[in-house]
Amino acid sequence: MLRNGLEPWHLLIVAIVVIVLFGSKKLPDTARALGKSMRILKSEAKAMKEENPTGPAETSDPVTPSAVTPVPPVEPTTVTTASEAARAQTPAA
Repeated sequence: MLRNGLEPWHLLIVAIVVIVLFGSKKLPDTARALGKSMRILKSEAKAMKEENPTGPAETSDPVTPSAVTPVPPVEPTTVTTASEAARAQTPAA
């Protein structure tokens, strides 16, 4: 059953369902928007390849371990729930 994959009649059923769900008036606009976004994606991918053809750029000034500033430790915080905060504000009877 799944040996042949998609048969032509499968694609026909999918096309009919799409037309019924979205309507024939919206399909040209949707196809136009999809084509436009594909062209933009293609041009951006091409621009990225032209911008950096040899891979990651080598930096002329590599970072040495002595040049890295240490990060101060993070102080732990206490999380209180609303009921705990209400209990802390009310005086004990």
